[in-house]
Amino acid sequence: MNMRWWICVSLSWLVCCDQPNKTGSNADQANPPAAYLKLSQEERLKPENATASFEMAEGLEIQLFASEPMVVNPTNIDVDEKGRVWVCESYNYAVPEEKQTETGGRISILEDTDHDGRADKRTVYYQGEDVNIALGISVLGNKVYVTRSPDLLVFTDLDGDDVPDKKEKLFTGMGNPGDHSAHALVFGPDGKFYFNKGNYAGPVHDANQKIIIDKAGHAVEPYGENYLGGMVFRCNPDGSEFEVLGHNFRNNYEVAVDSYGTLWQSDNDDDGNKSCRINFVMEYGNYGYLDEMTRESWYSPRINAEKEIPQRHWHQSDPGVVPNLLITGAGSPAGMAVYEGELLPEVFRGQMIHTDAGPNVVRAYPVTKKGAGYEATMKNIAVTQYDQWFRPVDVCVAPDGSLMVGDWYDPVVGGGAAGDSNKGRIFRIAPDAQQYALQTSAVTTVDDAIDALKSPNLSYRYLGWMKLHVLGQKAEKALLKLYADSNPIYKARALWLLGKIPGKAGKYIEIAMQEADENIRITAVRLARQTSVDFIETAKPLVNDPSPAVRRELAIGLHLIPTRQAADVWSDLALQYDGQDRWYLEALGIGAANNWDLCMEAWLQKAGKNWKNPAGKDIVWRSRARSAIPLLAELIMDETTAASDRLRYFRAFHFHTDPMKQQVLLGLLDQGHEHQNQIMALALESIDPQAVGMPPVLSRSLTQTLANEKGTQRFVNLVKRYNLTSRKKDLLEMAVNLSGEQAGTNAAGLLLHEEAFKGKELIVSEIKKNDESANALIKSIERFGSKASLEILTDMAMSSDYSLDIRKKAVLGLGKSWGGEESLLQCVQDPSFDQRLHAVAGSVLFNVYRVDIQEEAARHIDRPGSREGKEIPPIRNLMASTGTAVKGKEVFSTYCQSCHIVNTEGIKFGPELSEIGNKLSKEGLYRAILFPDEGINYGYEGYLLTMKDSSRAAGIIEDETGEDFTMRLMGGLRHSYKKEDVLSKEPMSKSLMPNLSVAMREEELVDLVEFLSQLK
Repeated sequence: MNMRWWICVSLSWLVCCDQPNKTGSNADQANPPAAYLKLSQEERLKPENATASFEMAEGLEIQLFASEPMVVNPTNIDVDEKGRVWVCESYNYAVPEEKQTETGGRISILEDTDHDGRADKRTVYYQGEDVNIALGISVLGNKVYVTRSPDLLVFTDLDGDDVPDKKEKLFTGMGNPGDHSAHALVFGPDGKFYFNKGNYAGPVHDANQKIIIDKAGHAVEPYGENYLGGMVFRCNPDGSEFEVLGHNFRNNYEVAVDSYGTLWQSDNDDDGNKSCRINFVMEYGNYGYLDEMTRESWYSPRINAEKEIPQRHWHQSDPGVVPNLLITGAGSPAGMAVYEGELLPEVFRGQMIHTDAGPNVVRAYPVTKKGAGYEATMKNIAVTQYDQWFRPVDVCVAPDGSLMVGDWYDPVVGGGAAGDSNKGRIFRIAPDAQQYALQTSAVTTVDDAIDALKSPNLSYRYLGWMKLHVLGQKAEKALLKLYADSNPIYKARALWLLGKIPGKAGKYIEIAMQEADENIRITAVRLARQTSVDFIETAKPLVNDPSPAVRRELAIGLHLIPTRQAADVWSDLALQYDGQDRWYLEALGIGAANNWDLCMEAWLQKAGKNWKNPAGKDIVWRSRARSAIPLLAELIMDETTAASDRLRYFRAFHFHTDPMKQQVLLGLLDQGHEHQNQIMALALESIDPQAVGMPPVLSRSLTQTLANEKGTQRFVNLVKRYNLTSRKKDLLEMAVNLSGEQAGTNAAGLLLHEEAFKGKELIVSEIKKNDESANALIKSIERFGSKASLEILTDMAMSSDYSLDIRKKAVLGLGKSWGGEESLLQCVQDPSFDQRLHAVAGSVLFNVYRVDIQEEAARHIDRPGSREGKEIPPIRNLMASTGTAVKGKEVFSTYCQSCHIVNTEGIKFGPELSEIGNKLSKEGLYRAILFPDEGINYGYEGYLLTMKDSSRAAGIIEDETGEDFTMRLMGGLRHSYKKEDVLSKEPMSKSLMPNLSVAMREEELVDLVEFLSQLK
């Protein structure tokens, strides 16, 4: 017998018996514990096997702290100063009302009274409908802050009996309960509260329903005049001095703040694009989810669009967008904490610790300084490839420095869906997970408060901070002693409190600005912004600081100071930009945002003729000053400017609103440049024709450019932009010759616009010429569902003037749009509908989304038999079967590829599935296929547009601007609808994904799931 093999198997069996998992980072995860693999699926889900499949970072163990029935569906956790775990339990997440055994949600306290690392006591703190699907909890003294949109609730326990005596609202109005709404509040080192909300949450109101106006004077609302999408906030504990610290995120989930006041968070992409990210939040920054000016999504074409999706997704090449710190790929990023304890290995100290439920991982993102910003890597703490029910949703630091991890434990990841409502786990991670001894004490003296302030646990630290802050000058001596500590984290915590002793801010800011540690100098600058000191005078000694990160903070500090003195400081900071550091450049942009004209004036005076170096060109590109507009034109016309940079400068024009821009762009049309054709085309795409009319130079340039671009998407764009109705024949030619391509389809769509181009009769005339033209034009118009396109296809289906083959294609074409399905139903209801078309009509009407259409069609044409005439067995039975991935790929090509992409193959309609095996377990995949209405991913909700001409279109709204809806239709076609033409917009209650199981054999379904489960 191989003794080494026998020992490994024996140890694995111990792991399966819920001993702490001690697997190091060098373990071969391709060979999981043998005993675990021998367990049945049901056995693997039992709590006693909860830690069996984990791979742990070197030196760390994981142990189950609590499980069902003690805890169910934890969505967020906190750990108080006593080491107790507070849990938001959302046991009704995605549970239909008729199946709920008890209403609402629950706040529970889990406690380890015998210090063996396992909870043995549970207390229900609060239960009610108002905490159902709560996504945030923070325990601070005798107050518990629970975030459950639309409210941020404050529970107060006055007598310490773990029963709240009072419930209030701190804020409200923040959208509906759900994953993309408001997230947990955290206590900052400055004594302020921080929290965030995703892009589906609404405006922030106070408890009296009055909208919050922030320190910048702006209403705090997403998609309002000043802010977009998800946002990060800061305020005083009473809600005053409210600030928006960043905006234009998608689903930013739980902000984390370190002791220097640096903000970190994750952000979730449009599902399926492998573009989830980690952000270093530079205050007041725009983070690029939507186009800042048009508010269009990343799908919309734009000048200088990035080639790689993760960059394009977040508009990373646009001036005014803060760079991403790290792209983490596909996932479901959730809770985050900053680890400032000493129990975990050195690599994790001072770093972000993050839970990502999609790839079943708890990991850290160690950062290193890079110019004015950072760069980061990923290091796993706890991960499993084998238990895909492990869905870590939050992580907190206990008073002893260990980690507590909330595990939703489900085969599905959010999005309004869940596969299980009876399970939940809390894990504890530490070098020795079986020992959980706490040494915290009541905070009654200054020394107690200092000890508490040094804690890695936020709840305990809060008690120390508040005690020291109230003591003020009486605590100054103790704080100075802590400030002298060699630990820079303690030093920073002391500085915040010293600087907030009345009358002492200037003194301690000046002292801190002379420290050798740049993090302390950064803290001093941030402290200066929160106190009554003169920021400009305070900042001047650091204007030439050797650290670009310190100068970054100085620049950001100028954001709300629109004075000449601020512009002078800004220009000195700008002169030190090296032409390579995007973090620094965006900090300059943030600092000048409310003072651009004065800032550029001061900078140009100091830079003189030397402004045209790489750094100066970047500043002009980033600037929103009026004086930058002619300088952009000068850079475009410079013979040394590369073609790629020319695109960049033209894109910059789109962020200027001064009317001078139009005349400068017109001036670029007739310059005789070596690359004049490119310059002309880009200028024409940037000019506003309503603002300039049609001067001769514009007319000449249009004629020349259209001749150069004939047959391209740019040709269609320019014809539409300038309303060139004389180009109808050119559009028709494109619709025929580029049938099936986006440019050809767009040409046909423009031609069919009844108010402008009125090209319906032109298309009909071309269709009648021959079958080749008819077939091409059917492909070009079939997905629109407009009144004109439906009339054309219906006439073709009903008319004997066309060949039977063309009529069949017209019938199939009607099946490609929402309104077309209704028109086809009307056709089959007509007694004159050719019986030879019944079979092809049935292939459409009996596979549509709407059951009522299927039922009505059955009254007129024969319904084909089901694939096997039997029901698909329960998921539990399907899980016992093992499919063949190769065959599953063929099934995917047949049924799924028309709406989904896998590894560049397929059509982008629903989410990309290239890594779906990381996000959903096999059970989750079965549920997604068999019950598509159970959970619809954010951003993939269907909408039904009803037009004033009575036509209808169904699809996914990608963009909504002031004038248009841009919708993604089945087959991946993007089409815009004028709002003035739309009568109503209604959300669809069901998924646009049909239930494909009715068309599959059971073996095909099993093979498909096998294939999808291996996509990682």
